[in-house]
Amino acid sequence: MTHVVVDPITRIEGHLRIEAEVEGGKVTQAWSSSTMFRGVELILEGRDPRDAWAFTQRICGVCTTVHAIASIRAVEHAIGVTPPPNARLLRNLIIAAQNVHDHVIHFYHLQALDWVDIVSALSADPAKTAKLAQSLSDWPLSSTAYFSDVRNRVKAFVERGQLGIFANAYWGHPAYRLPPEANLMALAHYLEALDFQRRFIKIHAILGGKNPHLQSFLVGGMATPVDPDAQASLNLGTIAELRKLVAEGVDFVSRVYVPDVLAIASFYKDWFSIGSGVSNYLSYGDFPMDDSPHPVLYIPSGVIHAQDLTQIASVDQTKIAEYVTHSWYDYTVGNDAGLNPYHGETNPNFTGPKPPFKRLNVEEKYSWLKSPRYDGAPMQVGPLARMLVAYGLNRPTRAKTLIAAALKQLDAPPSALFSTLGRIAARAIEAQVLVESMGMWVEGLADQMARRDYRIQDTSHWHPSTWPKDCFGAGFHEAPRGALGHWVHIRDGKIAKYQCVVPSTWNAGPRDAHGQPGPYEASLEGTPVAKPDQPLEILRTVHSFDPCMACGVHVVDATKRELARVRVS
Repeated sequence: MTHVVVDPITRIEGHLRIEAEVEGGKVTQAWSSSTMFRGVELILEGRDPRDAWAFTQRICGVCTTVHAIASIRAVEHAIGVTPPPNARLLRNLIIAAQNVHDHVIHFYHLQALDWVDIVSALSADPAKTAKLAQSLSDWPLSSTAYFSDVRNRVKAFVERGQLGIFANAYWGHPAYRLPPEANLMALAHYLEALDFQRRFIKIHAILGGKNPHLQSFLVGGMATPVDPDAQASLNLGTIAELRKLVAEGVDFVSRVYVPDVLAIASFYKDWFSIGSGVSNYLSYGDFPMDDSPHPVLYIPSGVIHAQDLTQIASVDQTKIAEYVTHSWYDYTVGNDAGLNPYHGETNPNFTGPKPPFKRLNVEEKYSWLKSPRYDGAPMQVGPLARMLVAYGLNRPTRAKTLIAAALKQLDAPPSALFSTLGRIAARAIEAQVLVESMGMWVEGLADQMARRDYRIQDTSHWHPSTWPKDCFGAGFHEAPRGALGHWVHIRDGKIAKYQCVVPSTWNAGPRDAHGQPGPYEASLEGTPVAKPDQPLEILRTVHSFDPCMACGVHVVDATKRELARVRVS
């Protein structure tokens, strides 16, 4: 038996350590450990709830808007505020743009190199590459000359010993299967995706002033004015620019991203039976379609148990609990208890080994992540969970149509979705569903302008004097990586308690009080490992979740040393 340690896992946000036992060429057990502490909940205590979104938004520089929207929804729920239609439409556009942008980056820049051998691409025939690309879609950048130029540019870097962003990988690993021409096509699209994501995220700059960390959120609505007759507001020129950017997004996702995912998957079909892990899935749902207290959600909510898509249950947030049996925290009620986030505690107590060390003591506490459970069961969250719920409920119908078409093209059964490749394919399909839906919300905003309805905020509950003396709220959002929840307790106009349960906590958390592994840990069991000293296959499955450990935990210096000083002149 070989003990494999991958620390740090790269091409993710934050710090993650994976340890695994490999026997007979497969992983028999695995453990997931986040090696940073998050204390934002403690920072928020005693602060004005209307400011919480600005603090929580800085939990992560990749997820950016997601904590802002979850925080605002939690506070709005607590004080009884419903934002007006313009705010709903603006928020839907912002968070849809975030998901599409994030999914493109994840596939090309964080995950693709687990499947694409860049060095192999240098021996590709550009003419054959062009033929392959043209057989997949009518994307215009598919000529022999174009692929020849890409190959020659990267080849020049290699000959100078400057692999740059492509350095430090397992090139030549036996688990790579793509022919050189497919590798070259993927390499070209990797570079194109860098430019695409830069242009597409202008939507955030238009609607929120900047990216990351938009500045236009407000409890009760949005801060960006809507007026077709005002130059300093969102106007008809804004609508035209949004239409253009959304059309570019639809074009790239449908003609490059989705075809690339399906093409690469066709060479790795055995990975449709690898990496399943936890068989339960959770989606809070998102993108409200009306302004009622309990709106219809474009991406539906639901809970799936044991991979049964015919019995999708409603979400009951009272069934959520976090355990700290194997986490570096203490609960006042005992460390084997599970606490609902309304009653959650953040009491850090690091008892792990000091670096350098060879392995974690997995019999004790071994991660800064807690272990969330729903009705006692571990849950996978993320694009796959959302698309499975959508598939089972047939809502939106576009999701089921795209999933069915992808399975038919790959000659794969629906059970193939429960896998490492299933997570990757679901993310691409969701990107197409969302980018196509964005046009609907742009036109909704245009219709509001035509009706001269410019409301962007409900100010009736802005002042704390209008709030209940003691109130609780929960805000839910489907972030790119999955189900995100913020819980707030407000007393006398101040935050008495705050808790965040983030997607990567659901997925990357350690074993709970009952010994149940988290989704990362369970999904790695049975994963083939050809070369334990180059565990590419472990990276494939972990990366398929798109880890964001910065959302789960944050680094803290208990001695409060000054780490840096910035001077503005």
